[in-house]
Amino acid sequence: MNEELELLLKDIIHPETGQNIVDSGFVDRADRGEDGSIAITLRFQKARDPFAQKIKRQVEELMQSKYSDNACMVIIREAAPKPRRREQQTTTTDICRIVAIASGKGGVGKSTVTANLAVALRHRGYNVGILDADIYGPSQAKMFGVEEYVPEAERDEAGNEFIIPAQSLGIKIMSIGFFIRPTDALMWRGGMAVNALHQLIHQTRWGKLDYLLLDLPPGTGDIHLSIINELKISGAVIVSTPQQVAVADVVRGVEMFRHPQVNIPLLGIVENMAWFTPEELPDNRYYIFGRGGAKRYAESAGITLLGQVPIIQSIMEGSEDGRPASGYDPRVDEYYADIADKIVENLGDEC
Repeated sequence: MNEELELLLKDIIHPETGQNIVDSGFVDRADRGEDGSIAITLRFQKARDPFAQKIKRQVEELMQSKYSDNACMVIIREAAPKPRRREQQTTTTDICRIVAIASGKGGVGKSTVTANLAVALRHRGYNVGILDADIYGPSQAKMFGVEEYVPEAERDEAGNEFIIPAQSLGIKIMSIGFFIRPTDALMWRGGMAVNALHQLIHQTRWGKLDYLLLDLPPGTGDIHLSIINELKISGAVIVSTPQQVAVADVVRGVEMFRHPQVNIPLLGIVENMAWFTPEELPDNRYYIFGRGGAKRYAESAGITLLGQVPIIQSIMEGSEDGRPASGYDPRVDEYYADIADKIVENLGDEC
């Protein structure tokens, strides 16, 4: 690789990974011929990667600005798949609906919403599972009180290995948190995280599920794109607080799911921590994090507002104690029951 071109290309940052395209491994070739012509090959996991054309244009514009008198050719190629010794059968074939729970930023209660929504769906008689895909901040094991669970493995006659998920409140749960100590710093590059996630998706013995909820990491990145490529997702739910700074990040998540190369239906937005009502003042509402920001955005963007969930102490206590509050507090279940009913109505009962 030409050192001068390599140095220039490091100025181009992948919009999702936040790293330059050279160190991220997207530049396969960058050479200059004797006549000064430039040939650059970019490799992506999929030739129709939603960010491939944008990066290609950036490379072409950069080369034009630096070497306007020289011909430049930029080619996009698909990365060759890694050889596998044995074809691993996926365990997702008996899952009816897969719902991604996402957020534009951290700290908005996405995992709490996922846990309580799972319980609400289970109360309606559905078989439910949760995949804790928040690789860098797994919390579902804590939410359901199964932190000490150690997954067992089974092997079938063909030699395929399967991971047995934890179960709590009748819900199947799989998380990277089962495989690491709470004190471990998970310093994984994107590829390592994606490989771990691939195993959790396809080797967990899910069995028959009506709903699999995916607790995604905050933001939009390679984990999200990997899941989109790995699974047929029925729809996405975006979680936000009413704050304008949180709603601004929601826009990026919405646009990711609406991107033509992604095209996953948006089931709606949940506005979490919408207000606080003290028990001694049941008629009062205090809008600690702003008022109705996510609701206004949903209306302006033509997206369904699935619900507004207030700050209720039992929601926090339930998360700490390993018992999602919608399982025992009627005040909480009221809100999540309404959200669950809207999702079921949108997706239907037929697989």
